[in-house]
Amino acid sequence: MRRKDNAQATFGSPPGKLRTPRYTEKPRRGVRGARRLALTTPDMVLLSLLAERPMHGYHANLELERREIRDWAGISRPQVYYSLEKLARAGLIRSLETEEPAAGPQRSTFETTAKGRAALANALEREEWTTQRERPPFLTWMALSWQARPGVFAKKLEQRQEFLEMEIAREKEVLDSILKEVGHSHHEAVWMVSLMIEQFATERNWLKRVQQQMKLRGPARNPEYAGGKEKK
Repeated sequence: MRRKDNAQATFGSPPGKLRTPRYTEKPRRGVRGARRLALTTPDMVLLSLLAERPMHGYHANLELERREIRDWAGISRPQVYYSLEKLARAGLIRSLETEEPAAGPQRSTFETTAKGRAALANALEREEWTTQRERPPFLTWMALSWQARPGVFAKKLEQRQEFLEMEIAREKEVLDSILKEVGHSHHEAVWMVSLMIEQFATERNWLKRVQQQMKLRGPARNPEYAGGKEKK
């Protein structure tokens, strides 16, 4: 199933009573050590997901795939299970007993604790969320493309344009499914996918201009280097 959204449904507590968690031994590092616990992207994605409803690790992986979260967050299947153990040991998630059968090897059902919600909220206040810039591989290729063999530049531009067209069409389908699931347009998943569509469309328009201008391409007329201007 395609990603439908990052919708935050509200669920009641699952049936059954709490039991001693498999991985929730309290860490011996104390409060100071807990504060130093660095949350990775997989950790934060899981804390957010398990704050919506309790899940097995297997189900968490299925939900990540359904929402196509890996389009915007780097988290692999092994990282999911590693993060579950890490977060449980830190007391940021806890294990529950439910009547829901597990569909995979991970039999524990986890939910985010109040401590985990607070840790996630603290992580979301970090400055680097708003001060980093991307390094798109295509721009790296563009910078080095003057060394490519004849004909490769034009071919790669065409390939990139085809890719952008496919991604725009795919994200539009995803956006439609998100809108059906959340029922309104004022949701973070709607905003995120809308931004992706606009970014792809902007690059596509830029790419068309490059294709029109590539016959005029030439080397720098006044090159400069760390040691000064190039000697002629």
